Amino acid sequence: MIIVCAAVLSFLLDLLLGDPAGIPHPVVLMGKIISLAEKRMRKRPDLTPQKERRAGMILALCLPAGTFLVTAAAIAGLWALHPVFGFTLNVFWGWQALALRGLHKESRNVRKKLESDTLENARGAVGRIVGRDTERLDRSGIVRAAVETVAENFSDGVTAPLFYLVLGGAPLALCYKAVNTMDSMIGYRNERYLHFGRAAAKLDDAANFIPARMSALLLIAAAFFCGQNAKDAARIWKRDRRKQASPNSAQTESVMAGALGIRLAGPAWYFGAYHEKPWLGDGGREPVPRDIDRAGRMLYAGSVLGLILLCAVRAGCVLLFRMM
Repeated sequence: MIIVCAAVLSFLLDLLLGDPAGIPHPVVLMGKIISLAEKRMRKRPDLTPQKERRAGMILALCLPAGTFLVTAAAIAGLWALHPVFGFTLNVFWGWQALALRGLHKESRNVRKKLESDTLENARGAVGRIVGRDTERLDRSGIVRAAVETVAENFSDGVTAPLFYLVLGGAPLALCYKAVNTMDSMIGYRNERYLHFGRAAAKLDDAANFIPARMSALLLIAAAFFCGQNAKDAARIWKRDRRKQASPNSAQTESVMAGALGIRLAGPAWYFGAYHEKPWLGDGGREPVPRDIDRAGRMLYAGSVLGLILLCAVRAGCVLLFRMM
């Protein structure tokens, strides 16, 4: 039950405070380690594709494992001094593993820029939360990119870390964040990272397999509670959830497309290269800025439902084990 209590407190801290500036964040440190490791591992002039894959595999194994061991040791050490210290650190790192309020804040900023600022500034705002090139996006494209990010990062930034937080506390949640950070930095299927980032991308696919599908079901339920089209959310999910190259990204994006009655994904530019991606959803209308707010309400509703579900399952399993 200690892990359940810690997870609830971590969730509430993220809900209330988000990611305050000035507090060192473990993901920033992870990013620096990944950049340094890439620079050193790939500096040899005789680096072959096989050696790149091997180097990428070493990084993909060492960073998550090291993150888990270091954080688990730190919590255990403080717990040995006093349980309150260990519990507090577990809550603090669990809070930092979640990104609910920050994701909602950034997406709302895109909507505000669209309604009261220039198109160029709106592109800059959405560029903070998406990986695609934004200079060619029109108003509908900016809305679409923001809504897609809310949908995809509901899994990556909320459900998945919460899943691992309830499963194994902050060390396992931060281990997942290490995997996800590697994927966001080097897990691209382009010329630069095709070999070096392959292991990171595969590991991220595996780590997100269950959370992505759970996120899709939570978003369908959230659509019902938020007054969106839950029936179409389920229908489009069943039809379009396997359309993307990634086994996970279309899970939540297809639900969001069906719930809002718009098309998501589609062709996009990444690092100056055009990618022909399939559309998700039927697209009865063009996306409008209010769709970002609708997606945000579903984000919060799905997050609360996810917290309740995961904590209930964990508590139920603990009680059942004690009764045996």
